[in-house]
Amino acid sequence: MHRRSVLAGLAILVATPACAAPFNARGGLAIGGYDPVAYFSESRARRGSTAHYADWDGARWLFVSRANRDTFLAEPARYAPRFGGYCAYGMAHGYKAPIDPDAWTIVEGVLYLNYSKSVRTQWLADRDAFIARAAANWPTVSAER
Repeated sequence: MHRRSVLAGLAILVATPACAAPFNARGGLAIGGYDPVAYFSESRARRGSTAHYADWDGARWLFVSRANRDTFLAEPARYAPRFGGYCAYGMAHGYKAPIDPDAWTIVEGVLYLNYSKSVRTQWLADRDAFIARAAANWPTVSAER
């Protein structure tokens, strides 16, 4: 009888869908395959390589080099973009929006991404207020599938 209970429990686990990853990982790749460390170390967006990757927090992260991958793995929360890599402006308005990896800003050591460069311009006009609103919205919006 105990064996049947264990097997029934396993069947439920297999049939239950996993929680959605907290990161915007379209196609399984965080930040559309861009290297999060490069934003900090090179002050630019750089597409990572499948030769240098790490799986962290439900997403695959690509890097331009092994050194960047190792840097990320030492402190992933420091390099991962805020609000799960979704557009910070969209999050301030209460929804998840995709991003353009070239529309980014680092504020007080935190990476923020935006839908487009024109949206980034709007976001920068009242950046601190948008960050505060996005932070308030994030717990609810991130829990949505």
